[in-house]
This record gives sequence, structure tokens and C-alpha cells, in this order.
Amino acid sequence: MMLVCLSDFEAYAKKHLPKAIWDFYAAGADECCTREDNLAAFKRIYFRPRLLRDMSVMDTRTTVLGTEISFPVGIAPTGFHKLACPDGEQSTAKAAKAMDVCYIASTYSTCSMEEIVAAAPGGFRWFQLYVHRNRTIAEQLVRKAEALGFQALVLTADLPYTGKRRDDIRSNFQFLSSATLKNLEGFFEGEDRTEYGVPPNSIDPSVNWNDISWLQGLTHLPIIVKGILTKEDAELAVRHGVKGIIVSNHGGRQLDGVPAAIDALVEVSTAVQHKVEVYMDGGIRMGSDILKALALGAKCVFIGRPALWGLTYKGAEMSQKLAAILFSIPDYKNTFLQF
Repeated sequence: MMLVCLSDFEAYAKKHLPKAIWDFYAAGADECCTREDNLAAFKRIYFRPRLLRDMSVMDTRTTVLGTEISFPVGIAPTGFHKLACPDGEQSTAKAAKAMDVCYIASTYSTCSMEEIVAAAPGGFRWFQLYVHRNRTIAEQLVRKAEALGFQALVLTADLPYTGKRRDDIRSNFQFLSSATLKNLEGFFEGEDRTEYGVPPNSIDPSVNWNDISWLQGLTHLPIIVKGILTKEDAELAVRHGVKGIIVSNHGGRQLDGVPAAIDALVEVSTAVQHKVEVYMDGGIRMGSDILKALALGAKCVFIGRPALWGLTYKGAEMSQKLAAILFSIPDYKNTFLQF
């Protein structure tokens, strides 16, 4: 079968990954309504095409916080990449560098920050942060990220408690037996690490807007807040001096019943009025989805699960195939392989 769309990569990953790992990657919270609506919402949006505009020359380059990237797509923060391929996040970093896009490395990576940097020297990458009750962990991670050359800090704001993902509970988190969270080694020794590799309820639910100042006191890196879905929170983000917002519902993995990310995008982008850059993730599967997001106010979009499917198929070599699919590169037929 020839892989010609991201759904083909999804089918390949579902077929070849152990069920518990597939269920973890695919999981949504509760009844998965928000996860599914992330996809369905794009189908409700239609183009109003203008014609005869001379499309013989196209340039997909853009800038993100002043850094030029080859096209307005990045790799969203997702954890446990070694469950998809042996090199894990090192392969992801290599793919992002090959595509010349931004990679947001997760706190819950199965490769350390040092390994990610060594795999793709000079790559454009940000670090995503979860704040645990033991604030020393966040302090050390933030300082390490800055010292290693990460170019921004992405605070995930929509996880005061972990969403109820039923398939993970049914499998009793079986995938954890083959995964180690390298960035958190040494922090939870002797504790029961049965909630996605950390002790249950170790995430700090008290995190609030005042903690933006705390983070700003730890680092000179620009701070981006991920998980915003309303104009009220977008306005608060601007007021607290963040440099970017990622409109996101965590891929539908956290709170079920919230809007699809693309549906929340207009509200957020209108509220900030270009005072900060606005990005989004959730449901991007085609080049036309990217165009819809850009038209509705996003500076760049980030893909999560599709990058994991690509890792499952060809590790770091996923880059040319995903880029070809998302942007219909003219010589795309030469980039697809068969399985």
C-alpha cells in the first residue's frame, strides 16, 4: 500500500504498534468528543476562492518569534517517542531540522534534552514545561533548556490534573514498562510512578497566572502559553507578558466537551489583536487545514499525533514524506514508499 495521506500513516501505526501503545497515542478524554471534533471542525469550514491570481511562484516561508522556518508547520510537544521508534525524540529532532521547522520537545520525553540537542545541532526547538508540585524540577529543567540553546519555553496550562483516558486505564498503563522519562530521572526515586511515568497527582494544580512572573524570573527565554481557548485567557496572557499563545485543547486528551481548537482560534486571535503571536494545534491532517488555520489568525500550526505515526513508519525519514503530503510538493510521487 502506498502512503499518500496522513490517514495512511495512521493506519500503518495502528497496525504495527502494540495495542496499549496505540491506545495511548490515540487516547482522548472521557467520550473523546473533543478529540473527534478537532477533525470534524475543519470539514465545516469552507474556502471562498479567488481565481486567476498567478500562482506560478509560491513561497511558504514564514517567521516564528523572529526565526525563519521553511513553512508554517511545527512539531507539537508529545511524550514517549521511544514507544514509536528506538531513537525516539532524537529522530523527531532530526526530522524537524531536515524540514527546517520548530520542534517543541516535551518534559515527558524519552530522550534527554542533551540527547535531543546532540541529535540535531543547530535545530530550531522550544521546550515544553509541566510544573510539578516539587518546583525544583521545573527550575532545573528551565535553566537546563536555556543553557542548551532552546529558544523558547512553552508552558502547558491545561493540565492541573490528568484527563481520564479510558483506554489507558483499561490497559493498566502497560506501555510504561518500556519507557523512561529521561528529563525526570532522579526526581521521583522510590515513588510509585504509575501515572504516565510520574507519581499520581504530581502535577501542581495550583499553577496560576502569577506563575508567569515566577518563570520570567528563572529565564530570559520568551514564554508561550499552550492550551488557551477563550478570549478572556488570551487577554490575560497578553497582560502577563507572554510572547505567544498556542490555541489548543491538548488533542482532546484533557477536558472533553471544550471547543475544537480551530473553532476557538478566531476568538483568541481577535482578542490579542497581533500583540503576541498566535499558533494552534489539534486536528491538522491536510495542507488545506493549515491554510484554514492561517486564514483564521494562526501564525503557524503544530502537529502532534501525525508526527508519531511518521516515527512509527520511518523514524527521522518521516520528514520528507510528511512535508510532501501537507504541501503537495510537485515531486511527491518520488517521496512515498510502500509497505
